[in-house]
Amino acid sequence: MPHCRTVLSQIVRIFPRHEFQALANKHYAGQKFRSFSRWTQFVALLTAQLTGRDSLRDIAENMSAQAGKLYHLGIKPFGRSTLARANEIQPHQRYEALFQRLRVRCQGLAPTKRFKSKEKPYLLDASMIDLTLSLLPWAKYRKSRGAEKLHIGLDADGYLPAFVDLTEGQEHEINMARELELPKDSSVVFDRGYTDYAWYQELCEEDICFVT
Repeated sequence: MPHCRTVLSQIVRIFPRHEFQALANKHYAGQKFRSFSRWTQFVALLTAQLTGRDSLRDIAENMSAQAGKLYHLGIKPFGRSTLARANEIQPHQRYEALFQRLRVRCQGLAPTKRFKSKEKPYLLDASMIDLTLSLLPWAKYRKSRGAEKLHIGLDADGYLPAFVDLTEGQEHEINMARELELPKDSSVVFDRGYTDYAWYQELCEEDICFVT
């Protein structure tokens, strides 16, 4: 019987296991488990994001239902309570470093000059991420709604993030835009959420072309 890789195992191959383990050893926090590794936690959360799981129980049961295929991912079935304890303390530096390594790898494959314009093109936007206010009271956005805001600037040549920031949901897009140090002679595209004529003037003085 021929061996066939699952789609998930092919996706996970993008993240070299030895690189992840080195980052896990460097940025380690929380309780150690006998049969539950940080790699298992990462694969579980990645699977939850890709498949739209909506609770810890949903994640654990979904993975258990595919127990026969977990070996090829380098993980074992786990319980909801184990995943919950592992998630209590999350050093964000590990995943930030992992993101940066993946970004550098993708930059080597992405187009470098997709447009004929001489200016380097960037695309600015922000997206709301809904959060449970009862669990994360710091994320208050509306009276009964929690959220945080993801600010992204894409390099339009390869559609890769050139800069990323995460703020409270009430943070306005223009506040983050004012802090950007865009390269001289570049161009930037954004929507009306970034309307600020004083900032427009600053862009013009720095020889940065903009479209809104």
